[in-house]
Amino acid sequence: MSKIYFASDFHLGTPSYEASLLREKKIVRWLTEITPDCDQLFLLGDVFDFWYEYKTVVPKYYTRLFGKLASMTDAGIKIYFFKGNHDMWTFDYLTKEIGVEVVDEGWEGELHGKQFFVHHGDALGKGELAYKFIRSIFRSQLAIWLFHRLHPNAGIGLANYLSRTSRKKNSVKDELDIPLEQEYQYQFATDHSQTSNTHFYIFGHRHKPIDVPIGKKARLINLGDWINKFTYATLEEGNVTLHTYND
Repeated sequence: MSKIYFASDFHLGTPSYEASLLREKKIVRWLTEITPDCDQLFLLGDVFDFWYEYKTVVPKYYTRLFGKLASMTDAGIKIYFFKGNHDMWTFDYLTKEIGVEVVDEGWEGELHGKQFFVHHGDALGKGELAYKFIRSIFRSQLAIWLFHRLHPNAGIGLANYLSRTSRKKNSVKDELDIPLEQEYQYQFATDHSQTSNTHFYIFGHRHKPIDVPIGKKARLINLGDWINKFTYATLEEGNVTLHTYND
C-alpha cells in the first residue's frame, strides 16, 4: 500500500537567504525520495516564513520547491497545502500553477480506514485569545485589501520584518517544556475526542514533535519543524509514525 506523508513548518525565507536555500534543497531531496511511494502529501502550513499573492506578483525564490511539487502533482500525487499563521495570505496561485489544494482551516476525513483531524494547529481550543483576535484581523478582507494597496517591495519587506520578529518571539516558547496538559493542542484534542470518532489529530505550528495518546482510541501527533528537527510523519496500513529525515 502506498503511503501518505505529513510535514509542516519549513519556514522558507528565514533566517537568511543562504540558510533558507540549503533547507529548501534538503526538503526537495526528501520530496524526491518519497515520491515513488507517496499517494498523498499534507503540508500543514508555515511552508513559507511569509507569503502574499498580489494580482501579478508573488515573493521570489522557492523555485526548486515549486518545481518539485508541480512534478509531483503532475504525476498524480494529491497535495494539500494548509494555510499557516505565516502564510495565511495564500489564495489561488499555488492551485493554478502548482496544482495543490489549498486548505483554509482544518481538514477532517478518512484515510486508510481511520478518521483524521488535520490542522496547522494554531488558534485551537479555548486559550490564546489575544492571538486569535490578531489572527482574525489579519485574515479579514479589509486587512487583505489594505495590504494589497502597498507596493510589493514595501509590503513584502514590511511583512518579512514582522514575520522574523514573530518567529524570534515564538522560538522562545517552542523551547519551553510546557506540561502536556497545558498544551492548547492537547486540550483541544482531548475535548474534541469526547464527541467524535477521530483516531489521529495531526498538527504543526508548535515546532515540537509530539506523539501522545488521547483517551483510549486516539493519538495526537505534532510534526515538529524543518528548521531544527527535520521531522515528518507517515501513514501506512492505518498507522501513523514520526520520522526524522537525515540525508
